[in-house]
Amino acid sequence: MKKFSLLSLTILISFSISLLSAQKKRTKKSYKSNSRVDLSAFDFRNVGPAFLSGRIADIAVHPTDQNTWYVAVGSGGLWKTVNSGTTWTPLFDDESSYSTGCVTVDSNNPSTVWVGTGENVGGRHVAYGDGIYRSDDEGKSWKNMGLKNSEHISEILVHPNNSDIVWVAVQGPLWNKGGERGFYKTSNGGKTWKKTLGNSKWTGVTDIMIDPRDSNVLYAATWDRHRTVAALMGGGPGSGIYKSLDGGDTWKKLYRGLPNDSDSNGDGEIDEDDDPVINMGKIGLAISPQDPDVVYAAIELQRTKGGVYRSEDQGESWKKMSDAVAGATGPHYYQELYASPHKFDRLYLMNNRVLTSEDGGDNFVQLKEKDKHSDNHVILFKDDDPDYLMIGTDAGIYESFDLAETWRYIKNLPLTQFYKVAVNNQKPFYHIFGGTQDNGSAGGPSATDEIEGISNNHWYKTLGADGHQSATDPEFNNIIYAETQKGGMHRVDLITGDQVFIQPQPGMGDPYERYNWDAPIIVSPHKPSRIYFASQRVWKSENRGDEWTPISGDLTRNEERIKLPIMGRQQSWDNPWDVKAMSTYNTITSLSESPVKEGLIYAGTDDGYIQVTSNDGNTWTKISVTKLGLPGRTFINDIKADLFDENTVYVSLDNHKEGDFNPYLFKSTDRGMTWKSIKGNLPDRTLIWRLVQDPVAKNLLFVATEFGVYVSINSGQSWNKLDGIPNMGIRDLVIQKDEVDLVAASFGRGFFVLDDYRALREMTEENLKKEAKLYTPRPAKWYIPKSKTGNTGSDYYFAENPIFGAVFTYHLNGDFNTIKQKRQNSESKLNKTRANIPFPGWDALEDEKNESRQMIWLNIKDSEGNVISNTKKTAKSGSGRISWNLRYSSSNSIDPDRISSRRVYGAYVRPGEYNASIYLENNGSYRLLDGPLDFQVKSIYDGVLKGTDFKTYDSYRKKLLAFEKEYSSLIKIMDENSKLIDAYKKAAERSLSEPGKMSKNLFAARNAQLEIEKKMNGNSSRSEIGENNPPSIRTHYRNAYSGVRTTYGPTGSHERSLNIAIQMAELIKPMIMKMKNETLPSIKVSLESNNAPDVLTD
Repeated sequence: MKKFSLLSLTILISFSISLLSAQKKRTKKSYKSNSRVDLSAFDFRNVGPAFLSGRIADIAVHPTDQNTWYVAVGSGGLWKTVNSGTTWTPLFDDESSYSTGCVTVDSNNPSTVWVGTGENVGGRHVAYGDGIYRSDDEGKSWKNMGLKNSEHISEILVHPNNSDIVWVAVQGPLWNKGGERGFYKTSNGGKTWKKTLGNSKWTGVTDIMIDPRDSNVLYAATWDRHRTVAALMGGGPGSGIYKSLDGGDTWKKLYRGLPNDSDSNGDGEIDEDDDPVINMGKIGLAISPQDPDVVYAAIELQRTKGGVYRSEDQGESWKKMSDAVAGATGPHYYQELYASPHKFDRLYLMNNRVLTSEDGGDNFVQLKEKDKHSDNHVILFKDDDPDYLMIGTDAGIYESFDLAETWRYIKNLPLTQFYKVAVNNQKPFYHIFGGTQDNGSAGGPSATDEIEGISNNHWYKTLGADGHQSATDPEFNNIIYAETQKGGMHRVDLITGDQVFIQPQPGMGDPYERYNWDAPIIVSPHKPSRIYFASQRVWKSENRGDEWTPISGDLTRNEERIKLPIMGRQQSWDNPWDVKAMSTYNTITSLSESPVKEGLIYAGTDDGYIQVTSNDGNTWTKISVTKLGLPGRTFINDIKADLFDENTVYVSLDNHKEGDFNPYLFKSTDRGMTWKSIKGNLPDRTLIWRLVQDPVAKNLLFVATEFGVYVSINSGQSWNKLDGIPNMGIRDLVIQKDEVDLVAASFGRGFFVLDDYRALREMTEENLKKEAKLYTPRPAKWYIPKSKTGNTGSDYYFAENPIFGAVFTYHLNGDFNTIKQKRQNSESKLNKTRANIPFPGWDALEDEKNESRQMIWLNIKDSEGNVISNTKKTAKSGSGRISWNLRYSSSNSIDPDRISSRRVYGAYVRPGEYNASIYLENNGSYRLLDGPLDFQVKSIYDGVLKGTDFKTYDSYRKKLLAFEKEYSSLIKIMDENSKLIDAYKKAAERSLSEPGKMSKNLFAARNAQLEIEKKMNGNSSRSEIGENNPPSIRTHYRNAYSGVRTTYGPTGSHERSLNIAIQMAELIKPMIMKMKNETLPSIKVSLESNNAPDVLTD
C-alpha cells in the first residue's frame, strides 16, 4: 500500500535551504593562529580570483598515476590534484614557508614527496624559503629536513634505486652572501647533509641532472648572482658546469668549448693568446633520453646574451649551436632546458615564449602559444603520448594534447600575486581591484547574490602587463586608476572600457621620470578629483589626471646605481649587470596625505628618506631612516598619516633586499621628528608590507606582513595574528568603510576578505573581561540567493560568499569543557610525566556519557517582542560567531518516528528592526548572557514591481503555517491508519478462527483507505508511469508555499491555492477521522474476539 509521510513535506520545505547551504559544503581549511587574545571568530575568506592563476615553479607527476600532480607555486605553497586538475588541495598552508621552488616524488616510494622552499628565480619580487621539506604520506604532513638558511632551492633529485640518497641544487640567498648554497647530498634520507660544490659567498647550484644509465654520473650548473634594491649581478666567475662520477661526492669542472674555456685558442696551454674568461650567468641543463652521451646547456652570458651548447661525449667537449637565450625579464627568470623524451635533439627552452629546436639547438623557433599565457618555467611530457605537453607559467598551468596546436587552461587554481588592493563603494556588493605580477590588473565583486559564490566570470581585467597599484574614485564607482610597471598610470572607465594614459610627463629639459616598479598613487581625502602620483618627485592633478603639476623636486638620493656596491664591492662595467626588468632606483615608493590637515603629505623612498610637506609641496623636510636607528638605505614600504591626529604618522620599513627579514614598524607623534617602534611582539623574520588604521577606533591597527595579517587593539603595544589566511605574504590592506571589511592582497593566493570586523572596535579591556559580550553586527542584507550556473562540473571555480544573513560576534569567558574533556586534559598532563592515571569510577564514566555540552543560544525577536528564531552553537571560551539566516524558526510538525538531522527553516522575515540576545544552556537551565542588541535587516534590491506589504505577508504566512500543521497531522493519521490495516490483516491471518471470518471488514477498510489515499495523492497507477493526476492537496500546498519564498511575497494565485488546499483538506478530514475513530477500533474488537494476536498501538 502506498504511503505518504511527513518526510516528503520536510524535503519540500527544506529544498531551498539545501541550495543556500550548497556552497558551505566545500571544505574550508582552518589556519592556526598564534594570537595572544583569542580572535578565532575573525576569519578571512578567500575570494579568488582563479582566472589569472599565478606563477608555477615546478610540477611533479606521480610515477604510477598520471592523474596525480604536485604543483610547487612560486609564492602560493604546494598543491595537489588526484584527478588531472579537476579539483585541488593545498598541502603547505600551515608550514613556515609559502614560497616553493621545486617538488619531487620519490619513484621508489611515491608516498614520499620532497619540496624545496624559496623561489628558483632571481626576480625582484621573490619570496624566501626556510629549507627542504619531506612528506612520507603523500603530502598530508611535512617535516623540515634542514638547509634552513638556503632561502632558494631549485632542484631535488632522489636516487632511482635508493631513497636515502637525495641530491639538492641550492641557489642560496639572493639578497645577501653566505647562507647555505651549492650542491648538497644526503645518504640517510635527509637526517644530515654534505655540501660538495659551490662556495660560501655567492656561488650556488641552479640545476642538476642524472645520467639515466648510471646514477653515479651527475651534472650540475653553478650560478653566481646577487640582487639589491638597485641592480642584479646575474653572473660571475663561479658560474659553470660540473660533472661527478661518484654520485656527487667530488666534481670536475667542464671547460672545453664552453664560454669559460680559458684555453680558447685550443693549443692546450693557457697563455696570453687566449681570450679572457667570460663570466657566465644562469645555466639550464638537459640530457638526451635517447642518447645520454648527448648533453645540452643553455648558458646566459653578459648583457642577457647567451647560447645553447651541445656535447656528444658526456660533457667533455662542447659545441655552441646557437645564440638562443631566454629574454624578456631576463635569463635569471627562466632558462630551464628540456630534452623531449619522444624525439632525439628536440629541445624546449623556457622563456617568456617557449623556444623549441628540432636539431639539437642549432635553430630555435617559438612554440605555438595561441590562447596561452607567456612566461614559462616548467614543461612536462607523457611517455605514452608524444603530442602531450604540460607547461607551468606565470598564469598557471596549461595542457596541450596536440603538440601546442591548442591549449587547455587549468582555471581553478587561485594563485594570483597581487601587489596592491583598492575597493570602491558599489552597492549592494563593493568591488575589489588590484594589480598583479605579470597578469595585469583586475577587479571583481566582494560577494554575489548567487548561491554558488563568486566565479571567475564575475571578475574582469582592467589593464594588462604587470599590474600594480590601483585606486578608486570615491565619487564615481566606475572610475578607477590602474597602472602597469614603472608608473604606467591609466584612468579606466569601467562603463566604456576607456583606458586613458595619464602618466605625468617631464617638461622640456627635465630628466626622465624615475618611477618605481610599483609607483604610488593616492586620491586626496579632501577632494575626489585631486590625485597624487610619484616618480622621484611628487605630482598633483586637480582633474583626475588630465593635467599634472610637480609639487616637489627630486626627493631621493639621485645616484648612479652602477656606482653602488654589489657582491660586496663596486663592480666593473664589464661585469654581468642587469637592471632591465626591475624598478629604476632612487624612487618614491609611498605617499600619504593627512585626512585631518589638507596639504600635509608624506613621501617615502626606496633609498632611505622620509619627506614631509605641510604646505602641499611648497617646502619639504627630509628625514633619514638613520633617525629610526636603521641602515641609511632601508626601503620605505608604507607611510600612513594618522586618521585622527594631524601630527601622528606611521611608517613600515623593509630591509629584506639587504638580507634582513625582520619587521620594522614605527610611529611618530610630531610629524616624523622623533620615532618610536611599535613592532611589539611581531615575530622576527616577518617583514611588514602595509599598515592601515581603523577609521572609527583610533587604536585599532592592522599590518600586512610576509606571513599573514596582524591586528593591534592598543595602537601597536601588542599584536595578534588573524585566522583564515595561509601562512603567506600579504602585500596590502584596505578597509571598506561601509561594510567594515578588511580586504587583503596576498602575493600568491588572490584576495582575502575579513567580513565585518567592527566587533574589534568594541574589544576593549573592559569588554574582554566580561563573562560574555555580544558585539554590534552590521545590517543584514535581505535578499534571496539564486542559482545561475547549473551543473558546471567539479572543476568550475567558485570562491565563497559571506555567510548569509545576520552574523553576530561574541566573546565568552569561562570553562565550558565537559566532564570528559576535563578528565582527558588531566590525564594528558599525567601522561607527560609518565605518572599513574587513576580510574575515574563507573558512575563518573556514566555521568560523562549522559552529560550534555553547554550551548550558546542566539535568540532573535522582532520590534514587537515576538520570538522569530532560536539558533544554538557549542559554547567555547574565546571569540565566536553565530548567524541567523533571516528566516522564522520552522514550525513544521515533527514525527517522532522520522526525526531527521536535516535543517529545516520557516519563511523569510521581512526587512525591519530586530534584536538579538545570547543565552547559555547548561544542564537544562538557560541564562541570559548579553542582550538584547538592536540590529537591522535591510533589503538590497527594490523590485521593479511592488510586492505584498508586510502585514498581508505575515497574515498569509500564519495562515499557511496553520494549514501546514493541520495537513501534517492528517498525513500522520493517514499513515498510521494504513499501518494498522496492514497489521490487522496480519493478525487476522494468525487468528485461531475459521479462515476469512474477518476478511470482509478488513477488505472494506482497505478499499476505504485506498480511496482516501487516492483523494490525497492521486491515482497511483497514473503516478507509476508519470501520467498527471488531477491537482491534489499537496499540489495546491506546494504552490501556496512558494508565496513565501520570494521577496515579492504571495500573489492572488498563491492565496487561491492555499484556500483550495484548505477546502480539500476539510473534505477529506472526516473520512480519515472516521477510519481512525470508528472503522479501525471496530476491527480491533473483532480481532480480539476471534483469538487474534494483539496489535501494539500507542
